[in-house]
Amino acid sequence: MSTVTIKDVADYAGVSRATVSRVLNNNVTVADDLRQRVLDAAQMLGYQPNRAARRLRANVSDVLGLMISDIQNPYFISVVRAVEDTAYARRMSVVLCNTDEDPAKQQIYLRVMQAEGVAGLIVSPTHVDDGATLRAFAQTQIPIVLLDRQVDNAAFDAVVVDNVRGAYTAVEHLINLGYRRIAVIGGSPHLTTGRERLRGYCDALRAANLPIEDRLVRIGDFKIESGYALARELAALSHPPRAIFVANNLMTLGALRALRELRVRVPEDIALIGFDDMPWSGELCPPLTAVSQPTYELGREAVTLLLNRLAEPNAPFRTVSLQTHLIVRESCGALLQRNQGEESAL
Repeated sequence: MSTVTIKDVADYAGVSRATVSRVLNNNVTVADDLRQRVLDAAQMLGYQPNRAARRLRANVSDVLGLMISDIQNPYFISVVRAVEDTAYARRMSVVLCNTDEDPAKQQIYLRVMQAEGVAGLIVSPTHVDDGATLRAFAQTQIPIVLLDRQVDNAAFDAVVVDNVRGAYTAVEHLINLGYRRIAVIGGSPHLTTGRERLRGYCDALRAANLPIEDRLVRIGDFKIESGYALARELAALSHPPRAIFVANNLMTLGALRALRELRVRVPEDIALIGFDDMPWSGELCPPLTAVSQPTYELGREAVTLLLNRLAEPNAPFRTVSLQTHLIVRESCGALLQRNQGEESAL
């Protein structure tokens, strides 16, 4: 009777020989479903491993790298927690770096990750043109998963949210409340999140046959200071908007501060919707209507994609797109509109 080989097990399970080897060596980077498939195949075929060969364990790191773009942004708190939780459940550790939206810092930390020999890297790119840089890093045989943002002219596994739909839903909600002059404080066009949220804003206006006024489109950098400055500019217009859609949480905080200083009432004078729901959004005055992102799921899916890539290095690249949902509170004017409707009915 012929001896069953690793290749036989791999063919039967429909995986690579490298995956079979990782499973037999108890490598923690193999996803649970692939691990079980290999073990079932080995049992079915009666595979008997060479005990001497099994002692030659592959020197695979049990550390994952995580590079986020702004450690001061509360958005990343839940993402980081999910990555750490999911990695820890697989007996892996996480090294965290903050690039501060700086391509030079990103390049430095990529070298650090390579020197540390991480098993894989989850990264939130600093620019849509980071494709060449990340491709060069991937040639070191350290796989990459993109988090929250994507890059041009390069293929990687990625987990993102549907930014276009999220922004569209927010602006559509304002339109349905009766607002017609709706401004946007958008994010950097050098980031896919900035591009996509602006596109959602424009798509919603076009769908309602409303004009896109250049003076009502202001582009910031996803920081508090830009939200503050741009909200002041919008409020100072001779014909200011009746509502503002703000493309991230930090710029929303800046916009709220600016409007409060100018004694512009929200939502009575200008309604507001932000992109990103934070734990304290309901405690603001007024409570903030916001597009909520599944941040914990983003982090969990990123680790899952990375582990699958480690198990199947030649598998097709995947992009997982998660959905947002709109949490309606008072800043959009929904309660104001309802109260006015009740009063007119009396």
